[in-house]
Amino acid sequence: MLDHLKSHLQGKVIILGIGNTLRSDDGAGSVLASRIKDSVPFLVWDAGLNPENYLNRIIKERPDTLVIIDAADFGGKAGELRIVEADGIKTANLFSTHNASLSLLINYLQSNIKTNIIVLIIQPKTIALGDTLSPEVSAVLNSLENFFYVQAKEAQ
Repeated sequence: MLDHLKSHLQGKVIILGIGNTLRSDDGAGSVLASRIKDSVPFLVWDAGLNPENYLNRIIKERPDTLVIIDAADFGGKAGELRIVEADGIKTANLFSTHNASLSLLINYLQSNIKTNIIVLIIQPKTIALGDTLSPEVSAVLNSLENFFYVQAKEAQ
């Protein structure tokens, strides 16, 4: 599955983490962005709860690929990872605090720039108040962190 993502990490890449770090696993995208931002050759931004605040920055940068990382309930096992192309977000049957804004964000970007948009969706175990990730989500973030580090080393 990550081979598909690897094939898109060419040229200018932006990684955008989305999430609420005060709601346990919902903060997964933000946590991963914070972990890798200084260790990979890509632009990495933690958008937190406000990905719309990054629209103009993304458009200005004109990336070849935009990778969005977010937690969303798609009915999978806790910590399960899905990689979805932008067009699949509309039919992905997600429940997320960011779902509507994520679709709007993607539509807006697609109407303003030509970029390949890949969304990494992580199934949360809990989105209850708290700043601790579940072991399942923590494990998938560790795997993704390692994946991005390997890509950074291969790019050197």
